[in-house]
Amino acid sequence: MKNPLQSLLIVLAIALCGLCTWQWYGQMLQQKRMDALAQSNYDQSVAIQGYVSSVKKMDDQIAQMDARLTDLRATVSSDDDVISKLRAENTRLTGSVEQYSKVLAELESRLKQADEAIRRQADSLKALVQERDDYADRLNQSIKERNDTVTKYNALVKDFETAQNERNDVVTKYNALVKQMEALQKERNDIVAQYNALAKQLEAAQAAK
Repeated sequence: MKNPLQSLLIVLAIALCGLCTWQWYGQMLQQKRMDALAQSNYDQSVAIQGYVSSVKKMDDQIAQMDARLTDLRATVSSDDDVISKLRAENTRLTGSVEQYSKVLAELESRLKQADEAIRRQADSLKALVQERDDYADRLNQSIKERNDTVTKYNALVKDFETAQNERNDVVTKYNALVKQMEALQKERNDIVAQYNALAKQLEAAQAAK
């Protein structure tokens, strides 16, 4: 009777030891999983902080780009005003050139008439020569004024071309900055999307925990 009881106690003791060993092993595995989950949460938190910093930096760069674009828009508007003034001055000088051309043509016609009158009227040669000289002086003065006007016109044309080139350069820089801002905006959106995905993963991990 004694040996069966001892055997039963030994079996129960062995079973209890096995149960304790199994519980210890299960707790160890659970602890490892919890440690791995905690490390994963920590890594994700660090990554989220990095993405938040990147998003803030991108926002600052976009704000700087917006300020630069505002300055370039003001420059383009100013250049447009200058170009409009140059066009108006160009139109005015073109009209002046046409008027002087008409006056010159009229003076040349009258000079020819004076020369013909000189040839026909030998008796009034001196008077006609004086009249011709007067017309010649007026013609020279008109030619000089016309040349001055043409010189001013050419200078205005050059100024207009220079202003047009400067405006084209400003527009080119403006377009380049717009493209850079769009690229930065796209990169920021990608970072925000990654941030949202990591946040969802963190929430899911915390919920699972």
